[in-house]
Amino acid sequence: MYRFLLAVAVPVTLAAQYQANSRVTWIEPGAKEIIPQFDAIGNYLGKLGIVQAAGPVDTAGHPFFTPLGSNGRACVNCHQPAYGMSVSAESLRERWHETDGKDPVFAAFDGSNCPDLPQDQEKSHSLLLNRGLFRIPLAWPPRNADGSPKPVEFSIEVVRDPGGCNLSSRYGLKSANPTLSVYRRPRPAANLKYVTSGAQAIVLKTGMLADRDPDTANPVGMNLMSDAREPSLKAQAKSAVMGHEEAHESPSRKELDGIVEFESQIYMAQVEHIFAGPVADPKGPFGLGPLALRDRRAGVLGDNDFDPVFGLFDAWKGDDYYRASIARGANIFMFRQFWLRDATHINSIGLGNPLKRTCATCHNAQMTGQDLSAGWVDVGTTNYPTWTEPGTWAEQADLPVFKVTCRRDADPHPYLGRVIYTTDPGRALISGRCVDVGSIVMQQLRGLAARAPYFASGSAKNLREVVDFYDRRFDMKLSETEKDDLMNFLGVL
Repeated sequence: MYRFLLAVAVPVTLAAQYQANSRVTWIEPGAKEIIPQFDAIGNYLGKLGIVQAAGPVDTAGHPFFTPLGSNGRACVNCHQPAYGMSVSAESLRERWHETDGKDPVFAAFDGSNCPDLPQDQEKSHSLLLNRGLFRIPLAWPPRNADGSPKPVEFSIEVVRDPGGCNLSSRYGLKSANPTLSVYRRPRPAANLKYVTSGAQAIVLKTGMLADRDPDTANPVGMNLMSDAREPSLKAQAKSAVMGHEEAHESPSRKELDGIVEFESQIYMAQVEHIFAGPVADPKGPFGLGPLALRDRRAGVLGDNDFDPVFGLFDAWKGDDYYRASIARGANIFMFRQFWLRDATHINSIGLGNPLKRTCATCHNAQMTGQDLSAGWVDVGTTNYPTWTEPGTWAEQADLPVFKVTCRRDADPHPYLGRVIYTTDPGRALISGRCVDVGSIVMQQLRGLAARAPYFASGSAKNLREVVDFYDRRFDMKLSETEKDDLMNFLGVL
């Protein structure tokens, strides 16, 4: 159920958006509750703010909150308001113990490491419980919208398979329906007017035509999913109902419209920092808090000097220790230059290698910190040798490892050549292109405090591990104080 321990939050001023904090627990499918227009939910760094632009939402019979398939799940199972319209690994562990593993979120299809494992054992759900990862089964080879096979530039072998699904005779690569299983975090179903903006007819990173919305025939931004496989919110909703909810028939147009309408009007961001206080300050940066997300225009490119991604933090450079730290972290994000090196779809598109830029070079979309263009890049989170899996070759490794061998007549991966070891081939599983191996679409940087762990693979347990990865990957030479400042900045977004 959706329960409140304190009074429902009330909008006051931009500086103090909420007078009271409501503690929200897990929303169960089929619950008959009213989600308020304004809400604030506590997390370890303060409070997450939720705004429903269309007003309070009644969950009774609502398709986002109602099971539409056969396994008892609804969209809300994986997109909980309390956890930034996603889920956290901590919330999933709590849910396991509260329900003895019976919550529909643990459905065998993708809530376990593989459906043929004993479903009553925690170890069968270790990737979900420890990393917040759901199994994503993808048909191999990939197919076009009309069902015809796409040309593929590489072969793929399973080198390591801790969960057993990729080598399974029923679910694996050599089964009757060849399938690759990768494991990914669910993306936030909020702030989506920004996520779906920036559509262009040509993908700047590839020079190829962008995908098009099947209903409108208009080009789409291709930033919606980790591998950009679904072109629109409606297509994604239908795929989720048929897959994650295991529906036997397609959802109705009314149900799909209801899901898309809900997702298109909900905004979330951190609204209060545990030490720095309310973050939506009328004299401070324009980009903080969910009301700013609701009210500002999407599709704007952040400018490092005059119109930064989240606004200027100059007003916070005072005597308050934590606000000053957050302001310094914002400056690191926007202005601290370092050498971007060997990152596919950044260095490989004519900008130079190495390239001296900042975090905001890639995280450039105003208000969310995504890439305004189609945002798949390979910064090395899944590909050897820079992947975020230091124990991959040890017995305790959690994720599968694939060996990708590119054809001699195809363009190789620009920095790893023709033989690549990866825990997730990413965009390449959809495009079939060798140059895309390991490329993952950038996520938005909002509500981070509510939805750990991080990266598509859930391999960074906390914000310090995120900062450490980039510091190590690009030799940023951050001091301990600078790392703290950057973490504090990320924690208020």
